[in-house]
Amino acid sequence: MTVYSALCNSLFDRPKTWLVTGTAGFIGSNLLEHLLKLNQRVVGLDNFATGHQRNLDKVQSLVTPGQWAQFTFIEGDIRNLEDCQKACAGVDYVLHQAALGSVPRSLNDPITTNAVNISGFLNMLVAARDAGVKSFTYAASSSTYGDHPALPKVEESIGKPLSPYAVTKYVNELYAEVFARSYGFKAIGLRYFNVFGKRQDPEGAYAAVVPKWTAAMVRGDDVFINGDGDTSRDFCFIENAVQANLLAATADDSAQNEVYNVAVGDRTTLNDLFSALKNALAENGVVYEKAPVYRDFRAGDVRHSQADIGKAAGKLGYAPEFRIPEGIAKAMPWYLEN
Repeated sequence: MTVYSALCNSLFDRPKTWLVTGTAGFIGSNLLEHLLKLNQRVVGLDNFATGHQRNLDKVQSLVTPGQWAQFTFIEGDIRNLEDCQKACAGVDYVLHQAALGSVPRSLNDPITTNAVNISGFLNMLVAARDAGVKSFTYAASSSTYGDHPALPKVEESIGKPLSPYAVTKYVNELYAEVFARSYGFKAIGLRYFNVFGKRQDPEGAYAAVVPKWTAAMVRGDDVFINGDGDTSRDFCFIENAVQANLLAATADDSAQNEVYNVAVGDRTTLNDLFSALKNALAENGVVYEKAPVYRDFRAGDVRHSQADIGKAAGKLGYAPEFRIPEGIAKAMPWYLEN
């Protein structure tokens, strides 16, 4: 039995109260679904800036009426301290996912990205500290590695940030560290590497590559690759990210006040990703015959990214169950349905 499966078994016997910020979003709604299925009490906070009511509706359809009754939703904004305080009241564990993601969005509008990702993050830290929560787990980012060239990425070695978004995510880590030193606060940052899976929005200018390309292939539209296609990423299926969050939130004191990579420890080029998606669609009866369209590299993008997950494995018991082929196969029915 893995550390994660043992944890899930124990949660059935002792329900706690969890706050998931950004609960109507991609990662947040998946955390909500898993926690409710584990018979936990969940408070959700979202302002629907990037999340959707349809994600909450879908979760409701996947759990029992009794489990759904354990969910309390607060429509609010992390930029409002009172909303954060209301959400944190009586909570045991915080899973802070609310943020404005996307490197291009931050380059186009750095002020709003800063307000949400830094001021909003600080509000959540203060509210969680004052509420006396047991732990605070937050979405960090692989963008923090910036221009550091070494592969795989190791938590203790970062470079200079390449975008306003990366700056905000690094500042989150600094604030969490200061709160640990100043207030005895327990926080863990999870540096996500290109998470993908069900309920990830395929639309909009800032959509992630996996759902965006899949949607384009289903429609028969062109697929655009920024650069030569040899850019590589460590794609991480959503259920791996859920596992990391639950392990981090309940980790013992020796693992607290650290940052951890959340990925699979592998690299996939954009050209290989294109082929993998095309093949997975063919296995589901959708034939895509177009070649990808190459265009200029995107400003602020890192050329290659791959995580060393040894620290998360050793200190948290993290053991990703899905590599990219299994993740794509598991996610494809949802992509086709939606």
